[in-house]
Amino acid sequence: MSPDTPAQEYPGKSIGLPPAGPGSIAPLSRRVGAFVTDWAAVVLLSMAFFDYEWWSTLLIFIVIQTIFLPTAGGSPGHRLWRLRVIRRGGGWVGVWRPFMRSVLIVLVIPAAIWDENQRGLHDLLADTVIVRG
Repeated sequence: MSPDTPAQEYPGKSIGLPPAGPGSIAPLSRRVGAFVTDWAAVVLLSMAFFDYEWWSTLLIFIVIQTIFLPTAGGSPGHRLWRLRVIRRGGGWVGVWRPFMRSVLIVLVIPAAIWDENQRGLHDLLADTVIVRG
């Protein structure tokens, strides 16, 4: 690399996150693992208590996300995969951010649109970011 070449960018740099380690942008593999973990738990709960109705599955997902993100720093899947959902710039995520974020996730499309910091549209609108825990 020549002295005139700018330092290589990394996801999270423009929002003040470190390039690696705790507090850095979570890798896609862990995010997918956390989502699959959460979704499996939600499906089991829906099957056990609601005969696996589509509306109950989505509602359970939203409730779990809305409760766990502000209280535990992430859903059970996030915590098992050593991830945290934080507010961009720090501070408590509150209740409305996790609620809005989870509603947007169940709509699927917002979660499939990402920016240069690997934040989905659901995270951009909720002003949150998933980082390594």
